[in-house]
Amino acid sequence: MNEQPEFQESEQRNVLGGPLQPCSFKPLTGFYRDGCCHTGGDDIGLHTVCTIMTREFLIFSRSRGNDLSTPMPEYGFAGLQPGDQWCLCVKRWKEAFDAGVAPQVVLESTNLVSLEFVNLADLKRYAYVA
Repeated sequence: MNEQPEFQESEQRNVLGGPLQPCSFKPLTGFYRDGCCHTGGDDIGLHTVCTIMTREFLIFSRSRGNDLSTPMPEYGFAGLQPGDQWCLCVKRWKEAFDAGVAPQVVLESTNLVSLEFVNLADLKRYAYVA
């Protein structure tokens, strides 16, 4: 049986105040692997920022001990490539932002909880525009 988020989907809002939109189903993302950046009490890392991977960010993340590009089949993880959307830990996004290598953000799919650690103006500066 899959673990369920502590909060109901309808309670989770995005940073713009609207309903939290899906981030990615391919690759399947989210702490709960439900395609959304939902969070709950067991999501210690707060995987709440929907990002679009870049080569620069993937290199940065690997240098910080979190290799997101190497496949780990034993965990059903194919590895991320530039262009993939992924629910990133908000503190890792902030760290990348401070280092000048933050990936773009899909605001409609970024959880409101993120604003406890980063400000909306910074997220908007990195907003993905389709």
